[in-house]
Amino acid sequence: MSSLSPYFPDIMPGMANTHSNAIGITYSLMRIVFAFMYLSHGLKWLFGAFGGRPVPLSNLLMAAGIIEVICGTLILMGLFTKWAAFISSGEMAVAYYIAHISRGSIWPIQNGGEITVALCFGFLFICAFGSGPISVEALLGMGRRRS
Repeated sequence: MSSLSPYFPDIMPGMANTHSNAIGITYSLMRIVFAFMYLSHGLKWLFGAFGGRPVPLSNLLMAAGIIEVICGTLILMGLFTKWAAFISSGEMAVAYYIAHISRGSIWPIQNGGEITVALCFGFLFICAFGSGPISVEALLGMGRRRS
């Protein structure tokens, strides 16, 4: 049984008969996609990956790039997921405050911060629920709850 299913019984009653493995698998896939988007940003900042050019890095941008590469890799693999997601969520909140609100609007649609806000809250969700069944933690038995 998925560790997520006890939390969502009344939210989507039409999904009540969905096999619990599907919930865990789709959650893990969401975690992997979010981590890849986040990791991609760090690789672009630091190394010019994915057709980008490395930007002249200030100390703040270099720190952001390093956090994005390290935490993005950990979240992608599903290793130390809750800690990495917590740090990543905080980094995205700081990035939104520094880089996007300074563009003159608090609204993400107006200041170009949609992906930043989505990653911030996505990582907060991942921090709350952990790595899921497709992860290094699941392989090592690290994510199991003690009763």
